[in-house]
Amino acid sequence: MSDWRIYRGAGVPHEGVRELPEPPPWRDFTGSGTGPDSPEGATGDDDPEGADTARRLGARRRLVESLHPRPEEVEAVNAALYLRRPLLVTGNPGTGKSTLAHAVAHELGLGRVLRWPIVSRTTLKDGLYHYDAIGRLQDVQLDRAVAGDGSAPPARPPIGSYLRLGPLGTALLPARPAGPDGVPLPRVLLVDELDKSDIDLPSDLLNVLEDGEFTIPELERIADREPVTEVLTADGDKVPIEGGRVRCTAFPFIVLTSNGERDFPAALLRRCIQLDLKPPGDKQLAAMVSAHLGEEALEEGAELVQRFLRREPGQVIATDQLLNALFLTQRASGAERVTRDRLAEMLLRPLDRPR
Repeated sequence: MSDWRIYRGAGVPHEGVRELPEPPPWRDFTGSGTGPDSPEGATGDDDPEGADTARRLGARRRLVESLHPRPEEVEAVNAALYLRRPLLVTGNPGTGKSTLAHAVAHELGLGRVLRWPIVSRTTLKDGLYHYDAIGRLQDVQLDRAVAGDGSAPPARPPIGSYLRLGPLGTALLPARPAGPDGVPLPRVLLVDELDKSDIDLPSDLLNVLEDGEFTIPELERIADREPVTEVLTADGDKVPIEGGRVRCTAFPFIVLTSNGERDFPAALLRRCIQLDLKPPGDKQLAAMVSAHLGEEALEEGAELVQRFLRREPGQVIATDQLLNALFLTQRASGAERVTRDRLAEMLLRPLDRPR
């Protein structure tokens, strides 16, 4: 487009939004996961990794092996895998903490990453399971109302219809054997921004992470008359739960991320492999840009890439800010140089700069 702007601020209605180009690959929510370098035959329906991994690693996922992780990062991941311990990853925003979980799942063929985003109100039960007691009570009251008018009440749904496992609960399910050797493979769980939780959650996690199991009291109470109950998982599948107890057979690969905004109790730290993720270097950054935008974008945006690498020591600029700047300044290639410079300045503003 000669004029890259869709919204022009003129106050006159128009249909320019129909000319809006395709979104950046990391903001494409269509679930297609397709592209010239995507996994062969991958679509939103049959790609086992899912659209989230495509956004995290880039549509050109064949380039993910070129991300050049540092030796200490590879060693920490392997230590967590060997010891069946969670990996606690700290670092500044945008250093690739969450992406690490997707990279491991992609390379090891562990399927879709389960994600548990943490906020200040998150409790351990939110990650394990949810029981819709109100919905069940409403159905019971409806049954009674129908019975009161003389007609036969409908069959009451089983209690499993009101239960759904959370991301952590799903990750702890017994692993299904995969491959010709029948080895049970672990799930990958991303517990995102644990430092945003209230003071109790890190301590509440201890027993579950140590034992690899938990119970569902609502199912335990009826285990004598209903020993096996089917419930929904975070994937949307139905699985049988026996005796109200969930116990893993392959401990999941768990990545706990933190922006370093708080300290965690020693009891949690000793149960984790700790990794402090440094900002990406030259090779890592080049591979990241190529994976998301292609080699041409890397060449055309060399000035912005160098500007990102030459930032002041301690200055916090996330890598997705650089990707945003590269994507938009190239889409605005028809604009004046001063406009492109202004866009780059806006998008590469340090996160720790006072307003």
